Amino acid sequence: MLSCQKDKFSIPEGVHFLNCAYMSPQLKKVEEAGIEALMLKNDPSNIKTNDFFENSNKIRVEFSKIINNNAPEQIALIPSVSYGIANVVNNIAFSSDDEIILLGEQFPSNVYSWIEKARVTGAQIITVLPPENVIDRGKIWNERILEAIGPKTKVVAMCQAHWTDGTLFDLKSISSGIHEKDGYLIVDGTQSVGAYPFNVNEIKPDALICAGYKWLMGPYSQGVAYFSERFNRGKPIEHSWISRMNSKNFAGLVNYEEHYEAGAIRYDYGERSNFILNAMFLTALQQINVWGVDNIQEYCKWIIEPAVKSLSSLGYTIESVEYRTGHLFGIRLDKDLDLKKVATLLNKNNIQVSVRGSAVRVSPHLYNTHEDMEVLVRCLAKL
Repeated sequence: MLSCQKDKFSIPEGVHFLNCAYMSPQLKKVEEAGIEALMLKNDPSNIKTNDFFENSNKIRVEFSKIINNNAPEQIALIPSVSYGIANVVNNIAFSSDDEIILLGEQFPSNVYSWIEKARVTGAQIITVLPPENVIDRGKIWNERILEAIGPKTKVVAMCQAHWTDGTLFDLKSISSGIHEKDGYLIVDGTQSVGAYPFNVNEIKPDALICAGYKWLMGPYSQGVAYFSERFNRGKPIEHSWISRMNSKNFAGLVNYEEHYEAGAIRYDYGERSNFILNAMFLTALQQINVWGVDNIQEYCKWIIEPAVKSLSSLGYTIESVEYRTGHLFGIRLDKDLDLKKVATLLNKNNIQVSVRGSAVRVSPHLYNTHEDMEVLVRCLAKL
């Protein structure tokens, strides 16, 4: 098992940062890569033509390792989840008979584009809510999603782990169900990919969209997206020069090119060569692959399990292990407890978590220890 990796970060002593689902702290080596890249532009003569392409392609390779993808050209560089989802929505034809399945309290980046598409086309939004009862909540919620998939379902747009409380969804079964209807599975992997295993060959998503600043340990405004071959002839929302064939020939850019590079590169955002962010993001992805996603998940499960048992014995409700992740889980409180007051109490004790929906969201990583979790338990025990 991996040991604690806190020495690779700059987290202040005494701070119990259990909030990676909000934003990951920056690796020291990612900071160094950013500073080095920042200084590069002091003398632009040092920036060569190949620099516009090299790190972008390395990012595709490193991210492909994380999601077990053997075709790096199916990876696009994006600035945000909403950008990736917009490209997806732009390339699926809808009719007024179609249905789009979303989850209750889903993160809005994977909601607003679908609402707009439904408004324009007349398609219907079906929102699958969790059960009100917290007993078997994850199990029942998964069952409801599968039951909602019907002959009119065109798209299931969802996550692997719910951003508010880490509820884990059986994407393999859901993928099988929607593809039997010739529909699309669109996954926002922001709160799982990089810390929880994801295999595109097993899950077979039509698109997997990820922000980079959480579990992928990268900078803000840099993300990645996997697009299946179903989108290889699609129309991107942005018509960038660098995603076209022969773009490395700068002198020949006056000869406008109709054809795109292979795969999903057509969905790259303009100025995707961002020398600073790409250097940082590449360094972060390389570190994740050194650690190994399976090892990250194993470590997180190891440090939270004693705390989960203690909190459960105190009367707090936490999802069963089959339907939650080790890196992200929700603590539900007695209805008489005010979530905001709880969050204030935790902050006073230098415990950094988030309140999302009806849960206190706890999201540790390799820089955390059993001690961090014990401090959380002692604080909540006072309530």
